[in-house]
Amino acid sequence: MKPAAAVLPDARPTSLILRLTPAFALPFVQLARLDRPIGWELLLAPCWWATALAGVAAHRGPNLWHLLLFYVGAIVMRGAGCTYNDILDRDLDAGVERTRGRPLASRRVGVPAAAAFMVVLSFVGLAVLLQFNAYTIAVGMGSLAVVAIYPLMKRITSWPQAVLGLAFSWGALVGWTATAGRLEAPALALYAASICWTIGYDTIYAQQDSRDDAIVGIRSTARLFGPHARGGVAAFYALAAALTQGALLGAGGGVFAEIGWLAFVAHLSWQVLRIDGASPATALTLFRSNRDAALLLFAGFAAQGLAG
Repeated sequence: MKPAAAVLPDARPTSLILRLTPAFALPFVQLARLDRPIGWELLLAPCWWATALAGVAAHRGPNLWHLLLFYVGAIVMRGAGCTYNDILDRDLDAGVERTRGRPLASRRVGVPAAAAFMVVLSFVGLAVLLQFNAYTIAVGMGSLAVVAIYPLMKRITSWPQAVLGLAFSWGALVGWTATAGRLEAPALALYAASICWTIGYDTIYAQQDSRDDAIVGIRSTARLFGPHARGGVAAFYALAAALTQGALLGAGGGVFAEIGWLAFVAHLSWQVLRIDGASPATALTLFRSNRDAALLLFAGFAAQGLAG
């Protein structure tokens, strides 16, 4: 059993990885958010969606090798991105109740060690990217500029969730080009849909920290929308649904894909109904539930591709 102080508020204390991780390695597990898998699961979603949707357009199931590569890539690149974020935000994190126990904010690990860890993860991510075609490699490298500026956005704009969407949704472009070898309209529509989805779910996530964020000067759409959070999230979820439908129709559509889309929309609607007055615990639960929403959409796309 790990000391209570070493288990961060949004982690699952009983998770297998926390039980198996030795004490000396725990700060690095936490830097990479391996104890909180929802981050890489949401990063993975657009990659898998696009791979499956490209399969729909080609009348075949998703490329299983690509799905595996994206799985590994999402885990390591999420870890690298979070470590970079924590290096830049270590002083801000120390002033927020939910984040003050993070390894850098609590001084359980130093910046040089964290930076070295980030470099190792980045090289693993590069090795994954190099398994794809040259066009996909070029597209994938293009995401680095957005990733680099994201941690700074919460200091200068109330829309850091939009910049997160640009970064987290890049997999829609990479996933499509890995199969199709080029960018096409359905991939761009899916990318835009994922950006809107990300703004919605990360607004829900940011509701946990609105009070402390106001004190330390962190800006967010949760603070911007304030009492109108439900309307704001609903608007972005509606855009995500419409753009996803456009991407689906552009790839050829189909009954199974439409069923997946309807299930995805129903899940987002359920989230919206529960936003008002949500406690931090409920906000976290709703945020995490987006993994299931993403899997419903992926299942519909994959089934459609397999059906031909």
